[in-house]
Amino acid sequence: MAVPVQAASPVWETVLEQTKSAQDKNSDPLLWAVQLSSSLNSAGVSLPSIDLAHLLVSHICWDNHVPIAWKFLEKALTVKFVPAMLVLALLSTRVIPSRKFHPAAYRLYMELLRRHAFSLECQINGPNYRKPSHWGAFVQQLRVIAANSVALRNSKHVTPEALLQLTSDTRKVLSRECKTISQQEFLAVIGSGSLTSSSGHCHGTNPSANWLPIDLFLENAMDGSQVAATGAVERLTGLVKALQAVNGTTWHDTFLGLWIAALRLVQRERNISEGPVPRLDTCLCMLLSITPLVVANIVEEEESELIDDSDFSSSNQTKEKQASGRCRRDLISSLQMLSDYAALLTPPQLVCSVANQAAAKAIMFVSGLTVGNGNYECMSINDMPMNCAGNMRHLIVEACIARNLLDTSAYVWPGYVNARANIPRSVTSQVPGWSSLMKGSPLTPTLINALIATPASSLAEIEKIHEIATKGSDDEKISAASILCGASLVRGWNIQEHAILFITSLLSPPVPANYSGSESHLISCAPFLNVLLLGISPVDCVQIFSLHGLVPLLAASLMPLCEVFGSTAPNVSWALPTGEELTSHAVFTNAFTLLLRLWRFHHPPLEHVTGDATPVGSQLTPEYLLLVRNSKLSAFGKSSKDRLMIKRLSKNLNFSLELIYLDSFPKLKRWYRQHQECIASTLSELVQGTSVHQIVDALLNLMFRKISRGGQSLTSTPSGSSSSSASGAEDVSMRLKVPAWDILEGTPYALDAALTACAHGRVSPRELATGLKDLADFLPATLVTIISYFSAEVTRGIWKPVFMNGTDWPSPSANLFMIEQQIKKIIAATGVDVPSLAIGGNTPAMLPLPLAAFVSLTITYKLDKASERFLVLIGPALNSLAEGCPWPCMPIIASLWAQKVKRWNDFIVFSASRTVFHHSSEAVVQLLRSCFASTLGLNPSTIYSNGGVGALLGYGFGSHFSGGISPVAPGIMYLRVHRSFRDIMFMTEEIVSLLMSSVREIASGRLSREKLKKTKFGLRYGQVSLDAAMTRVKLAASLGASLVWLSGGLSLVQSLIKETLPSWFISSHAPEQDGGEPGGVVAMLGGYALAYFAVLCGTFAWGVDSASSASKRRPKVLGAHLEFLASSLDGKISLGCDFATWRAYVTGFLSLMVRCTQKWVLDVNVDVLKRLSDGLRQWNEDELAMALLGLGGVGATAAAAELIIESGV
Repeated sequence: MAVPVQAASPVWETVLEQTKSAQDKNSDPLLWAVQLSSSLNSAGVSLPSIDLAHLLVSHICWDNHVPIAWKFLEKALTVKFVPAMLVLALLSTRVIPSRKFHPAAYRLYMELLRRHAFSLECQINGPNYRKPSHWGAFVQQLRVIAANSVALRNSKHVTPEALLQLTSDTRKVLSRECKTISQQEFLAVIGSGSLTSSSGHCHGTNPSANWLPIDLFLENAMDGSQVAATGAVERLTGLVKALQAVNGTTWHDTFLGLWIAALRLVQRERNISEGPVPRLDTCLCMLLSITPLVVANIVEEEESELIDDSDFSSSNQTKEKQASGRCRRDLISSLQMLSDYAALLTPPQLVCSVANQAAAKAIMFVSGLTVGNGNYECMSINDMPMNCAGNMRHLIVEACIARNLLDTSAYVWPGYVNARANIPRSVTSQVPGWSSLMKGSPLTPTLINALIATPASSLAEIEKIHEIATKGSDDEKISAASILCGASLVRGWNIQEHAILFITSLLSPPVPANYSGSESHLISCAPFLNVLLLGISPVDCVQIFSLHGLVPLLAASLMPLCEVFGSTAPNVSWALPTGEELTSHAVFTNAFTLLLRLWRFHHPPLEHVTGDATPVGSQLTPEYLLLVRNSKLSAFGKSSKDRLMIKRLSKNLNFSLELIYLDSFPKLKRWYRQHQECIASTLSELVQGTSVHQIVDALLNLMFRKISRGGQSLTSTPSGSSSSSASGAEDVSMRLKVPAWDILEGTPYALDAALTACAHGRVSPRELATGLKDLADFLPATLVTIISYFSAEVTRGIWKPVFMNGTDWPSPSANLFMIEQQIKKIIAATGVDVPSLAIGGNTPAMLPLPLAAFVSLTITYKLDKASERFLVLIGPALNSLAEGCPWPCMPIIASLWAQKVKRWNDFIVFSASRTVFHHSSEAVVQLLRSCFASTLGLNPSTIYSNGGVGALLGYGFGSHFSGGISPVAPGIMYLRVHRSFRDIMFMTEEIVSLLMSSVREIASGRLSREKLKKTKFGLRYGQVSLDAAMTRVKLAASLGASLVWLSGGLSLVQSLIKETLPSWFISSHAPEQDGGEPGGVVAMLGGYALAYFAVLCGTFAWGVDSASSASKRRPKVLGAHLEFLASSLDGKISLGCDFATWRAYVTGFLSLMVRCTQKWVLDVNVDVLKRLSDGLRQWNEDELAMALLGLGGVGATAAAAELIIESGV
């Protein structure tokens, strides 16, 4: 049976020498595997390798029958260097006949069989492993073991019957005559979600593709163009629970899939191109803060339910005690298995030192050496153990320990720490840090800087800083605010949720008990509040607040600041440590611009004045954010989930539970109404002599004070504005010492006058840009009005375009052609046919006047830290405005910005390329088609031809390749453009269509056809196995469900289930859409695909239980859908689809409800359940009919009893 490796081959001689050397040194198997991989890759050996399997087995049997050699073999199997089936087959001919002479080898062989036997089924039918000399002998040996092994009969993991199942030819095969499969067969295939299941490894499907929706959710959450009112913890918890239920997997596999998806997210950000968007810190927040909190929710929920159950059955205490740790044990095993994914665990360069520190902490704990009170951040580099080799798993474990999901026993897991690290005998040198603070050290400048740069490691440390921020001196409060907004906010993953809650609470300081002043108590807190506002303004910080679900609370904290400081004239100032003066205008600007970044105020006004469907996310208004805030606080503490969360929160937190409405802030409300009016219609006439007219006049003098036109007025406008004589800069400054709200009220009229003057030639383009910059510098909050006014004017189309010639206006000609070519390259890489994008001939580059003025203003800003918070406000607005303009407005703007910031070139080009999908629905359809094709491996010509997550999402976006911009995976492109789609309703129909066409591809054999030679084992050429076909169908359906949910949320999912699917079933379909054969395999698979797709959509939107607020909408929509099913079964509705499709859909949908979403059944009217049950019985689906009634509650009991009597059960 053995096939000897050619001894003359240099590569195998090298491998054998490496193995013997590692064996003599008793090297770590992982290190051996890394060195082996390097050698094989250099020699061009593809993995898994048949020759390597022969070499390792021959090496062990029997000259090197030692434990370390078996560990090497196990590692080779784990990392898939060798085919498991072949290794077990080779060992069977060596070990089983010699089991009496080598009992230890036999025990090791049985252990390998236990671990790898059930991943063999797909390999049995895979390429290269079908040699009868291998398989036939192996089958014989397996049957010998099943018949004679006492150990196998006593095994808890593998039974003789299960082992014999692998040797039999009972696998379900799909033929053209196949019209249905049983409920058990359907659920068995759907439930193959394990990372080690056979369906995960065969036919080119990456095993992690089972958790594709998690990858898509995580990547979608990284889009900084939109913050979310609902936190990622809540949404991701629901998603993970849904996938675990529908896939029927263990929590071990579910947690492992979650960790791997989050690690992939971080790896995609390693070399991302530079730009003003959330970056690595946001990704690390998702991995090390959000994901552990999701796991904590799931673990604590399970354990709380078990505790509640034990209250009613105290006699079962022992059983409950044993069961209480099931979810937690699966978490531990998943984290232990993460060591097998070494490539994903490599830390990004920015966190290498932190990972090493986490590893050093474990090493020193194991060695019995401690540092101070456990604060390892105070160690100097010289004191850290050598060769600690920290990775991302060390950081994950620390995040779990901090949330009481693990304890320090994790430090002694096999392979967790480097056993050969050089450990210092003592740690004496310490630098100031958190341990110094906890010991009572005062806040000296050195300690403050150290605390700003180093994240806190415990809740107690954050509480100490919060105490200083509330009870310390004014200087101490400012220092504490700086510390809270430093590394503890951005990279304090173990305490991040506490840091952002404390910051949010500090933005709403209570009224002092002895306060009696006439002005707001907030005024005296201005320097302290300003430090907080500036500290949380960076783009990553805002996104971190969004991920943690604090946006509604943050908005409610910012509104009083805007109201108070916007209503205060800048007559009082505060001296800052930097020597600058802080005014009420500055505090207002920082609070107001931050508030407006929390909803899409800059979205193109066109959505408000056309009949197109409103894009998802436009509901994020001030009223909506307050509504969410009020709802959450009103309900907080009433659910078991909240009670568990309260246990984790600090007792020092204090939030007002008082309901807040926009009416509480009259100035803010008045501005918001003016903002909406500006969008909807032209400006009303400005009444002369009013205070608003005087402010407008002063603003125009501020903007154009350097312009002299004799006696001609520069400010007279059709809207009624007139000019008084120039009164000098000092007079203007005095006239503008008014509250910021008053200035914002007059700003639209000043902008209208300035734009009109430029259009009539009284102000040059350069003077207009300078005037706009002077206005924005005077009160940066006016940028908000500039954005909304110019956006509205562009969409009205009343301004003539201007020539971007480089004289009057900046010219894009230096790089416009190159930008267009790069846009074409990016679009083509996504699999979309590139439309005609060129300007053509000598056509001049032109922009609408308001857009030209806006972009001219934006490129005057410097790229420094002071301007960053304004650029992150301007950038999305400029993109959004340009997307709504005709081509080639966006390439022109991209060219101008790429000239200004060359290092942002890739990001700017990528942003510009998204405009194509905004203008072309056909391009959107092609992008969707490319997403399906890449995920299923239908694009062999692309760089990602194997399908799965890697093909869909690639490795992020950046210049990874020499010679310029890299391709963008279609999934990344889709996730960055779907928010700008105007008509999202058509997407459900397109996704359903693409899902069905994917099913046709699968069943036709282009994907999973197994090209077999005729063998005595019965599988012939041209047959498609059920598990292979359904695995691909399941992947396509999960992709479709994810895209529907992420694109349109709850409303789009409900529209799909209530309208789109019923319409599809009623409509007639051409024969080729059902594979050309009515009742054939395509029709059947299509029905099952739609069933899995529909249930997944529902679980994503509503959840599998009733924990989310969205679940309250489930009974109505689900009831309507099941009423449609029941009416069709009653014969009241005529269907246009194939009967095999319909039957597969009905049985598949109801089977998934019965097994995976049992609480859904309770939402359904009992009469509907009875009618569904009657229809199922007509199809001889008695078991499913009984199960459906059995879950229907008390009302369905009588019907279930009747069914039992009638069926004779």
